[in-house]
Amino acid sequence: MTHNSFLHLPRLLSGLWLGFAISLAAQDAKPPAAPGAGGLRLTLPPMMYAVPGVPMNLHFPNTVLVAPDAAPAFVVECGVGQADSNRWTLAATAGQVGRHPLSLKASLGSVGVAERAQTVVQVVPPDAGKSQDIALLIVGDSLTHASAYPNEMARLLAQPGNPKWRMLGTHRPASAAERVAHEGYGGWTWSRFNTLFNPERPMPGYTNSSPFVAATGPQGKPQIDVASYIARHCDGRAPDFVTFLLGINDCFRLKADDAATLGAGITQMLQQADMLLAAFHKAAPQAELGIGLTTPGNIRDGAFVANYKNLYTRANWRAVQHRLVERQLAHFRGREAEGIYIVPTELNLDIVAGYPDNNAVHPNVAGYQQIGASFYSWLKWRLAERDRHKAAR
Repeated sequence: MTHNSFLHLPRLLSGLWLGFAISLAAQDAKPPAAPGAGGLRLTLPPMMYAVPGVPMNLHFPNTVLVAPDAAPAFVVECGVGQADSNRWTLAATAGQVGRHPLSLKASLGSVGVAERAQTVVQVVPPDAGKSQDIALLIVGDSLTHASAYPNEMARLLAQPGNPKWRMLGTHRPASAAERVAHEGYGGWTWSRFNTLFNPERPMPGYTNSSPFVAATGPQGKPQIDVASYIARHCDGRAPDFVTFLLGINDCFRLKADDAATLGAGITQMLQQADMLLAAFHKAAPQAELGIGLTTPGNIRDGAFVANYKNLYTRANWRAVQHRLVERQLAHFRGREAEGIYIVPTELNLDIVAGYPDNNAVHPNVAGYQQIGASFYSWLKWRLAERDRHKAAR
């Protein structure tokens, strides 16, 4: 499947897994009801990251779930940056390096409904990690296959003040820039990376077999084997950082108005995610794993009509994606001791200017660059933390 075709709905309905986990985590057993007329749900990740010279945004529509005809108002309180009606933006300077609390209030004035959420804006030194030597692995679906956001990460890493770096990966599509490699494939899910195996896989980069599955189990059975991947495809160099951007294909077919199956489908996805993350933690225990929050789709109803006719609506995906982000935050928060970090990739993506008119979930070049900037800014924060720990020793 090409990176532009992975979400054709008939293939999606027939080709993805059909089973659901029966039991839910206690914290997710009863997901909150979707907002009706006059309701809203506001969600922010615990931290967002910014680097001088790299614009960073918090797009308000990406934070709140409201009824389709609702028009919430937003108020931001933060010591840095500027806000207008649709976003808060920061062009950070070296003098702003440090932590800046940010509070966001969303309200529907006509019905008196309001919610408030907090995050911390971490502005990172522009030269963070400049003396380091790192290996980076990027994992994802068609958004990664397109190679535009890995290209942007490579462009930013090539700027002065950055470490020596290399990208690991077997996949180098024609769209990938020089030095760019990854494991991104159109239509893929967390489960496919854990299970898809073809013993006659002809060469790296083909999508008929997961790069992380090998016939190294008992009696030569296939199993997740990240250590084998590192030995075979990375010259034995374990990644220092691994980023993941998945979830669209895992959850796109779910229905927002069926809370039980929506919750169970997301639970199964998170279980598959934990399997792959555990395999990476075992094979590369020092690696830091950045989990990108699943990105929102195009704000235009017409883009969904163009791609899926009347089979799937923007409103459904918006509700599913918002619930998915809520669950990702609950599931991955506070797991830094496991080397797992949340990357707020959903905040910086402009769902208007970052999308073409006729594509529901694949951004344009500007949107992909915003995703790349989010991953890069998180990476610079982790490099800064490694610098700090080294200096303290």
